Amino acid sequence: ERLMKVLGLKAIQKRKFKVTTNSNHNLPIKDNILNREFDVSQKNKVWVSDITYIPTQEGWLYLAVIIDLYSRKVVGWSMDSTMKKNLVINALNMALNNRQVSRGLIFHSDRGSQYASIEFQELLIENGFKSSMSRKGNCWDNGVSESFFGTLKTELIHHNNYITRAQARRDIFEYIEVFYNRFRMHSTLNYKSPEKYENERKATKLSV
Repeated sequence: ERLMKVLGLKAIQKRKFKVTTNSNHNLPIKDNILNREFDVSQKNKVWVSDITYIPTQEGWLYLAVIIDLYSRKVVGWSMDSTMKKNLVINALNMALNNRQVSRGLIFHSDRGSQYASIEFQELLIENGFKSSMSRKGNCWDNGVSESFFGTLKTELIHHNNYITRAQARRDIFEYIEVFYNRFRMHSTLNYKSPEKYENERKATKLSV
């Protein structure tokens, strides 16, 4: 410890881990329709969703996001102090308000009780969506959502020690809506941001 102080070194503290997927329930489970087909050529054809957690001194803040695989754009999100079904229902309602979608859209998630809940599944059915779920304990089946959360935590969360949930909410909102969707470049999008990619593809189609 003395030598570390002299050298100006700090030990890396192990971060707390919080389980966000409760698949031990009796609710119906859907097949893995997506089957890791993450390359999508049309907008609003496949959405993926997941939940993560952000530590604050007030307690956990939970974040649910919905991503359009076409452009990797976050089209819906929700934050709450609890990890109940309304977290994902609110995220889906935001996505529905933000996008004009057709029936037949594939909605992929894990097997968590929030996504398997009767209320959430009824909302998918009401909009004509096909529910797809990852295999049990297989995070790779929802790799795009996992990648987004990894980026969010590396670029934002791990650099901050939030006193309140309100502070975390503000930063996450700005990260998603101001930085990520509009400016952050993606190698899968030829180093364009989600919005730029969508706008350029739209302009190309209109000019044809």
